[in-house]
Amino acid sequence: MRTSMSSLVVVQWAFLTAILVIAGAAVWKARSLLLAPFTSPLLSLPGPPNKSWFLGNLGQLHGSDEDETRRKWREDYGPVLMYRGYLSIPRLFVTDPRAINHLLTHSMEYYKPRQVQRTLSSLLGQGLLVTEGDQHRRQRKIMNPAFGPSQIRELTNIFVEKSIELRDVWANELSANRQPTRINVIQGLSKMTLDAIGLVGFNYQFNSLNPSGKPNELAAAFEKIFQVPEVNTVVILRTLFPILNHIKDDRIRGIEQAKATMRRIGEQLVAEKKAAIVRETTEKDGHDSSGGRSLQARDLLTLLLKANMARDIPDNQRLSDEDVLAQVPTFLVAGHETTTTGTTWCLYALSQALDVQKRLREELLSVETETPTMDELMALPYLDAVVRETLRLYAPVPRTMRVAQKDDIIPLGSPVTDRCGNMHDHIKIPAGTPIVIPILTLNQDKTIWGEDALDFRPERWESLPEAVSSIPGVWSHTLTFLGGQHACIGYRFSLVEMKALLFTLVRAFEFELAVSLKDIRKASGIVQRPILRSDPTAGNQMPLFVRRVGPV
Repeated sequence: MRTSMSSLVVVQWAFLTAILVIAGAAVWKARSLLLAPFTSPLLSLPGPPNKSWFLGNLGQLHGSDEDETRRKWREDYGPVLMYRGYLSIPRLFVTDPRAINHLLTHSMEYYKPRQVQRTLSSLLGQGLLVTEGDQHRRQRKIMNPAFGPSQIRELTNIFVEKSIELRDVWANELSANRQPTRINVIQGLSKMTLDAIGLVGFNYQFNSLNPSGKPNELAAAFEKIFQVPEVNTVVILRTLFPILNHIKDDRIRGIEQAKATMRRIGEQLVAEKKAAIVRETTEKDGHDSSGGRSLQARDLLTLLLKANMARDIPDNQRLSDEDVLAQVPTFLVAGHETTTTGTTWCLYALSQALDVQKRLREELLSVETETPTMDELMALPYLDAVVRETLRLYAPVPRTMRVAQKDDIIPLGSPVTDRCGNMHDHIKIPAGTPIVIPILTLNQDKTIWGEDALDFRPERWESLPEAVSSIPGVWSHTLTFLGGQHACIGYRFSLVEMKALLFTLVRAFEFELAVSLKDIRKASGIVQRPILRSDPTAGNQMPLFVRRVGPV
């Protein structure tokens, strides 16, 4: 009996010791996080006063137009400042181009925040939008060839055909109603881009634009997974304490079911395309009987699998089946959201600048065909200027964040003055420091773009200020598609698709805003989609009056 009691005591003490060790390790690991509000070197930088111990300055952001607040901080405190996030942890906010270049070109030292990686991974798996370090580099190396100019050139006809299909859907709405007709344009654009990414991504038919088509289970799963939840206390607590996600509510259960659907269909697509590639390699060539490559040979997933199965790729450089499967939802969200959001804001901007809309239409109507090639679309200078100006002023992804993986010194292009009056030409940061890269704030910075930086003026691209050349973006001297190793791999894809949409729609229709200007606001989220102040629960809306230019 004594032996049993002694053994029980030993087990209890061992269990208690294990708990204390785990708790001690957690506290030790979190020590820098807990001490950061009091010891961070960022505390010497200028910035807005702290409003809340728990929310820091985030309450100011969530309770206002976030980008307008950030823009005002930039004007009030300069290009390098500090504000506080959850638990009053200091965040570095920087619009200095040299500092941003350092962050983007040192991607192995600056990762996305762990909670962001965790959230994205739970939705997308370990796809290109989630991974960091060597895994990201390996995925990108395999995927790069699928996004080259020659591949996008061959896919342009799909973008044009789907744009024409959307044009015809809207034309039918106009025929059924008196002109002008109020249309929520983001809804149609979202369906078009979903159909397009289905075809060019996987040769998969969503048929979203078909009004008589059956509901598509992959489309429904995609919509369920990427519904942006309302920011409330529960969402904040689940973000800060992931263990709470094990307490499942209806939303989490619905997402799990949608993910299971997406995985099942993704596995089927990958298996079918692998089998087709194997069959192709046993034949004399991979061409069809007409002498041209089939759509199956051109979709992004097939190109990715071909590159990954190539004999000259070392085994340790190949993507795992899980890595490949994770690219299916990655292609969907990246190929769908950016173009939808960018084109929506472009039509909004054109509805406010009728002279720009008229000049653009005149250029588009000068093209004799309604089915232009990629080269014909890229040769239209004013269309190019309108797209550049839209993506500068209304960058679909307005900001991103990185966390330092080790102590570092960030160089500055221009010295800054701290709260004590001392000048600095660099910023010392400890490992674990969160850093905000404010894409939209930099794209609208008056010290770089001029006093009219907030105006929609495509003509500015005829003669840019010299300071613009310092912005380290992968495209057009903007941060819209980022830069460095994490630059958007599909930016060419998005640009050609957006131009195809504008080419088709602006030739056919005139657009005017159907609500007051003040009623439109940007919803907080990964992308800045529009909602109505007068009807915020109705979801994404951009109501425009649409009327025919001529016969369609």
